[in-house]
Amino acid sequence: MSNTSKLYETDYGAWAKRQIELLGSRRFADLDIAHLIEELEDMGRSERNELESRLTILLAHLLKWQFQYAELAERWKEFKGDSWRSTIIEQRDRIAKRLQKSPGLRPEMDSFAAEAYADAVSLARKESGLPSEHFPQECPYTLDQILDDNFFPQPVG
Repeated sequence: MSNTSKLYETDYGAWAKRQIELLGSRRFADLDIAHLIEELEDMGRSERNELESRLTILLAHLLKWQFQYAELAERWKEFKGDSWRSTIIEQRDRIAKRLQKSPGLRPEMDSFAAEAYADAVSLARKESGLPSEHFPQECPYTLDQILDDNFFPQPVG
């Protein structure tokens, strides 16, 4: 095991700094290639996981907006859904920023949304108390709608 490889195991920050120094001085033979590859793969997974997580929260709130809002608004006349609206806006903003920084992930967004939808139904079910059957089996929103700042589904009920 090389010294830089040992450093990876004992002091990640120092290891990362050393890799930067080695790259900057073009000492490629001294790089800890195996761990660099591992870190780059983890970065890609991390970005994908963040997008999927944000899509899950966004979709859950869109579902609650569509399928629970009218019920709550009827029960509590003052209910306006402001916190849901804020969460929807925030998640859309964060997704847009992530896609600006990593535009190569945009072609995968349909796949991320499809994967996030089941989790979103589960989250919406738990938060709303509505049964799973109350929500569509397939995502009822297009990717354009999901990401559109002006799209809020028509409440059902």
